[in-house]
Amino acid sequence: MRMLPITIRKRTITQDDLELIRATISKHWDKGRTQISKTLCIKWNWFQKNGLPKDMACREILLTLHRKGLINLPPGKHDRRNLKRNQSIPVVDIDQTPLLGNLSELPPVKLKLVRNTHLEPLYNSLIQQHHYPGYRQIVGNHLKYTAFIDDKPVACLGWGSAAWSVKSRDSFIGWDKPRKEKNLHFVANNTRFLILPWVCVKYLASKILALNAKRISDDWIKTYNHPLYLLETFVEKNRFRGTCFKAANWVNQRHR
Repeated sequence: MRMLPITIRKRTITQDDLELIRATISKHWDKGRTQISKTLCIKWNWFQKNGLPKDMACREILLTLHRKGLINLPPGKHDRRNLKRNQSIPVVDIDQTPLLGNLSELPPVKLKLVRNTHLEPLYNSLIQQHHYPGYRQIVGNHLKYTAFIDDKPVACLGWGSAAWSVKSRDSFIGWDKPRKEKNLHFVANNTRFLILPWVCVKYLASKILALNAKRISDDWIKTYNHPLYLLETFVEKNRFRGTCFKAANWVNQRHR
């Protein structure tokens, strides 16, 4: 059955593209998937607005074609390396004295963007130690935040690229496939949200979500040169009720 042309991540792959991909894979087989995707980005002149190659989008194209049997990719080289790196996040020791009280009685919450700063190791350590899935490097575009009361960290939030296939979200927005492919980069996914276990302050979680929602688009513009228009997350209903998201005026959509 003829499968080409096929559009993946807003790029239409033709038979000529497929031949180029196969030739690039053959030439760079021993150098791995990263080198293959970066080489293709250069050949296609496919770059983000910040000048970086669209490497992750290209890798998704390669994986999709691989799964459809149209190409054969070399084995992934970095799976074990990434697992080892994630499991060996250095522990940052901090004061774990319980923080209790009402939000109105405490100093103001300060939310700091910590990616590529001296505070990023603290974020990584706290997520690894206290968030139930642990730390995983966020793939693609992402930002990391830590919230403080005085100088005491109280929460961490991680944001990454939007999930590709979410029928409830696409229906809520009114997207068909072409519109989604054109606009998905304007959506960010909340991949991690942690209130530290020794912090018990009513309304703190929804307050932090509101603070983050207010500033994240400006931070995204500074980092990736385009705004955000929508934020999304997924709630494991067997673990959580999503109360803080509802309190921060997020809209609940059932994901199927």
